[in-house]
Amino acid sequence: MPSRPDTSNYRALFLHATPLMDVRAPLEFARGSFPEARNAPLMNDEERHRVGLCYQQQGQEQAIRLGHQLVCGDLKTARLAAWTRFTRQHPQGYLYCFRGGLRSHLVQQWLRESGVDYPLVTGGYKAMRRYLIDTLEALTAQADFVLLSGRTGTGKTRVLTRLPNPVDLEHLANHRGSSFGRQITPQPSQIDFENRLAVALLQATHRHGLTVYLEDESRLVGRCALPEPLRARMAHAPLLVLERPLAERVRIIREDYIEQMLAGYCTRDGAAGWHSFREYLLGALERIQRRLGGERYRRLRHEMEEALSAHQQHGDLSGHERWIARLLRDYYDPMYDYQLQQKSGRILLRGDPDTIIAGTSTIAQPF
Repeated sequence: MPSRPDTSNYRALFLHATPLMDVRAPLEFARGSFPEARNAPLMNDEERHRVGLCYQQQGQEQAIRLGHQLVCGDLKTARLAAWTRFTRQHPQGYLYCFRGGLRSHLVQQWLRESGVDYPLVTGGYKAMRRYLIDTLEALTAQADFVLLSGRTGTGKTRVLTRLPNPVDLEHLANHRGSSFGRQITPQPSQIDFENRLAVALLQATHRHGLTVYLEDESRLVGRCALPEPLRARMAHAPLLVLERPLAERVRIIREDYIEQMLAGYCTRDGAAGWHSFREYLLGALERIQRRLGGERYRRLRHEMEEALSAHQQHGDLSGHERWIARLLRDYYDPMYDYQLQQKSGRILLRGDPDTIIAGTSTIAQPF
């Protein structure tokens, strides 16, 4: 394969979802990375810590020498095999470290000595992160946002994905945005969320222009905070209000929060999946106990426990529909209706999914 040059074209990397091999230590990777990045470290956390102390106390030359002593022999062979495997799986990818310095150049050198010529990202993680911060700021200011709103259970995410140019904030945050919104897998770090958001906006505006559809979210999606400039733009954006009958909303919630979540927990935990699922539901209800009030909380918990028992013992899901309907009518709907009343002047359109989707055909120009 012909040699490819190193790159500083960060825009192209993110637009084309280019595979990236992050050779930083696992702790660095966990603090912040990119959607297409995979961690294949030159040094683990302990090795990096030791080299860092050596650098502070004895200087760069001794730190480099220590690094070579720590990563040698069978350990070097194993890590080189991991890097080589990545290059074969992703021949159009790139590697990077924190600043595009010693670590990435050393990995590049060792790969070259083993017969693999693989390019790196100049400037490394720091430069790419800076690019995404600037991109997020610029696109937040330039884009024309349209928000999809609606009561809990109207299936907003399902409809959002059918709109002309969506960015799914809940998908990026790996959370459905309510007290019941936790997913089986953990949420990204705040930095990862911001990076994902910047990449998603970059790709969306590149493909379809500056009119971008978002779900109407609060400041927090789980524990991921929307950037304040984006929240400020969303606070004045026009609204599409999705409407469905209560029975349909109950069905959607049962599918998403009962059937899919139970299947996910059982896949992850095996025989313990039922216990995990039960703890998820009861824990979510407990988190809103104070807002529900004591009597309403006790009644809902009792109904939820009865529903869980009938579901587990007999496969009967009807009990879930009862507590879901009560929770919607008594808690979520009044809260949403009050919030929507404050935004009534921004409503462009309201209706069922087909009405909303058809109506977006007339939304083509900035507001």
